[in-house]
Amino acid sequence: MNQIFPDSYKPALNKKQTEKAIKFVKDTFERELSGELKLSRVTSPLFVPRGSGINDDLNGIERPVRFEIGNLNNKEMEIVHSLAKWKRMALADHGFDPNTGLYTDMNAIRPDDMIDAIHSLYVDQWDWELVMDEGQRNLDFLKIIVKKVYEAIKRTQFLVNENFESKYPILPEEIVFIHSEDAQKEFPNLTPEEREKKLAKKYGAIFVIGIGNKLADGVKHGGRAPDYDDWSTDTIDGYKGLNGDIIVWDNVREDSLELSSMGIRVNKEALLRQLEMEDALERKELYWHKRLLNDEFPQTIGGGIGQSRICMFLLNKAHIGEVQASIWDEETLKVASEKNIPLM
Repeated sequence: MNQIFPDSYKPALNKKQTEKAIKFVKDTFERELSGELKLSRVTSPLFVPRGSGINDDLNGIERPVRFEIGNLNNKEMEIVHSLAKWKRMALADHGFDPNTGLYTDMNAIRPDDMIDAIHSLYVDQWDWELVMDEGQRNLDFLKIIVKKVYEAIKRTQFLVNENFESKYPILPEEIVFIHSEDAQKEFPNLTPEEREKKLAKKYGAIFVIGIGNKLADGVKHGGRAPDYDDWSTDTIDGYKGLNGDIIVWDNVREDSLELSSMGIRVNKEALLRQLEMEDALERKELYWHKRLLNDEFPQTIGGGIGQSRICMFLLNKAHIGEVQASIWDEETLKVASEKNIPLM
């Protein structure tokens, strides 16, 4: 079992200070992200109808939390895994213009997620989505948006450091773009997670391009569902994928930390290609997929940014339980108590 807390770790802020800092981080980053990408805040659902194709299928094996609504003839609903597909539908239904978009607070329960220092059953993130022109469907545009998100994180970091008297992490000025295929070539004997750790430590902040497609060794660098991010399109540089992850080096845990996943969304051709690759063509008949195939949705780019992960990183916390309320195993609770580390 991985070490729960680093040796000699001591939180920089007590529990009351941490609660104030969490609100500051969330309010600040939300404002910075909204201004950088021209995003309007919208209200989003906690649950969606089962069988509609609206829920995020993640890697395709995770079970959503389901329940029946008695007053609707026991219609089955699912707690969202994320709002990856719902957002695109909302942009269409609200009539957003190109180069504008939306963001929302997404809260989810993922009962099959692991529970450790950076994962829990409760997921909270800013889900965002931006309308783009078809001519922007390329790697250069993806990089432009990644840099904007990274700038919002850096500005939030600066304001946190200005307002709270403690030594917080300093991100590098520039984020480094690395394709998963290049990472595999450079470190062929390492797992994708080990490659991320090496590269994040070397550069401080990286964006790994091409998440979800099989690499030369037949292994995917991370998982993606086939019906939102485009991970199979060939780019002009000969690589595949118009998506990726923002990953930083966490000095407290001395490990890599993924803060965000994002990407240009599938068009009709990419959707059909990826459904076929994943042996999931039956999804064509679902409500959401029919709307996409009928050209009812705009071309978009979007992603999710972990709220607790951002707070954890910017506030120098060693465990996600220090910034969010969830369920932890007895060993974690015991060690936290012995080390006088307050968990939410």
